Amino acid sequence: MSGAEEQGAAVVGWPWRTFLPWYWPAWAGLGLLRFLARLRYPTLLRIGAGLGGALGRLPSPQRRVVRRNLALCLPKLDAVAREKLAAQHFREAGISLGETALAWFAPPSRLLALVRFEGLAELDRWQSAGRGVILLAAHFTTLELGARFATAARRVHAVYKPSSNLLVDAAFRRYRVAVSAGMVASDDIRAMVRVLKAGGTVWYAPDQAFRAKGALMVPFFDVPAASNPATSRLARMTGAVVLPYFVERLPGEDGYVVRIGAALEGFPSDDAVADTLRHHRLIEAEARRIPAQYLWLHKRFKGLSADYPDPYV
Repeated sequence: MSGAEEQGAAVVGWPWRTFLPWYWPAWAGLGLLRFLARLRYPTLLRIGAGLGGALGRLPSPQRRVVRRNLALCLPKLDAVAREKLAAQHFREAGISLGETALAWFAPPSRLLALVRFEGLAELDRWQSAGRGVILLAAHFTTLELGARFATAARRVHAVYKPSSNLLVDAAFRRYRVAVSAGMVASDDIRAMVRVLKAGGTVWYAPDQAFRAKGALMVPFFDVPAASNPATSRLARMTGAVVLPYFVERLPGEDGYVVRIGAALEGFPSDDAVADTLRHHRLIEAEARRIPAQYLWLHKRFKGLSADYPDPYV
């Protein structure tokens, strides 16, 4: 039994501690997601955009993070343009609440009716050849639904970041396992290696701030950022090909387009920093193309040492 399958088997039931009172708010949140998943897609869009827009008008810490990230990454925009973009971003981020509900509770047929794939033949070609594939994604506001599109369309293992909240973590694994080939924790490199060496496909988004063992400072939008070089290591250890994987939320009620790029040539190289920078450049290009949909809410630029002052203080 693979590591991913072992994880799936381990979450058939709910841990008994999740029924204690301090988990009741999280249970209410799960109930809300189930309710939202039953709503029509246009209704989900309106609710999410409204909630996100309201949050964006509050003097919250999240608003300060978004402003700081935009100033660091898009310095050529004037203050008025950045404020407009920040407001658009909060509306896009709000929509992700309804998208999470769809990702966890909607049937594949409903999801696939919302999306158009470009480059799916590239994934099919490598899967048919029995080659391991890394679908290299990034943290846009469509992240959760984007991962679900991959697992709905093809046999794909999804990589997830464990949550410190026991119920949230159990729910995340429970619902993702039910709709994917398997789940792999982001810190379980051995499980990822097993899947890839067996010719499996892994959806992987390693682009957030990373300050664990092996972290490297790699420019992102020309700003040094604590980064995870694991993609390079995984490709080298397993011989897997790496396909860029990006999702765009289309205007209005037109749904989504998933773009799967051609396998990265000459990847991995002998330089993990150069490989990671290559991924960053792909993300930068996509973020410049659809800037409101990149996840500017994340504190991406905390450094690895005192040599890199915290820009969010």
